[in-house]
Amino acid sequence: MQIEVRGISHRYGYLHVLDDVSFTVRAGETFALIGPSGCGKSTLLGIMGGMLRSAAGTVAASGAPPEGCLNPFTYVFQDFALLPWRTVEGNVALALEHHALGAAEMKQRIGAVLALCGLADFARAYPKQLSGGMRQRVGIARALAVEPQVLLMDEPFGALDAQIRQVMGSELLKIWERGRKTILFVTHDIDEAIYLADRIVVMSASPGRVIADLKVTLPRPRPLEIRNDPAFTAYRQRIWDLLAEQVLASNTWEQPAAAATA
Repeated sequence: MQIEVRGISHRYGYLHVLDDVSFTVRAGETFALIGPSGCGKSTLLGIMGGMLRSAAGTVAASGAPPEGCLNPFTYVFQDFALLPWRTVEGNVALALEHHALGAAEMKQRIGAVLALCGLADFARAYPKQLSGGMRQRVGIARALAVEPQVLLMDEPFGALDAQIRQVMGSELLKIWERGRKTILFVTHDIDEAIYLADRIVVMSASPGRVIADLKVTLPRPRPLEIRNDPAFTAYRQRIWDLLAEQVLASNTWEQPAAAATA
């Protein structure tokens, strides 16, 4: 599914958070939004997913949903959003319970996404028995259970430590390779954006505007070691320079996550 974002602007009362944002997310693309804190990244994701109505502009999706798609757009949240009293399979089932599915189809869908996300052996486990990385896998499995065309991910690995975050990024790429779904994710981590994305939109300080739309031409599949490649370093430096300009201009953002290695 291709998504056309045209002239999106938004305010919260007197606060102007987005200003004339336009770009296209192509079908099957992994697309990253990165920018200063408060620049409207999460707001924009909410508008694209239909959770918020923009003050101006349009979002249009094109492409017929495939057979079996129960929800074209679905979210993966930073805080996992799991119900602690439900097992892994129970949490995944939550996404399916409002659809007219027979017991056999529901079981098949749950089993398929648990296997895809490496959770088949943990179906009866409860969230408190899982590591942070595994809990986030449950969140991804739940999102995939409805066979979405577009995954919207808001800082999906932000609650994880650095090592697990890298591992989960690698796992997400493997899952993407198997289904080639359109993925749009928000991050403040420069290396994460480069490693995962086909395209990166860099946004200005608030009100958020598009200041760069970068195509990432690093080959796939991408091993973790690609972060040491000179081409990766060049992307990192370019994005760091763009964001540093925004920090100096606005003095509103914490130090970008890749500063120590830039």
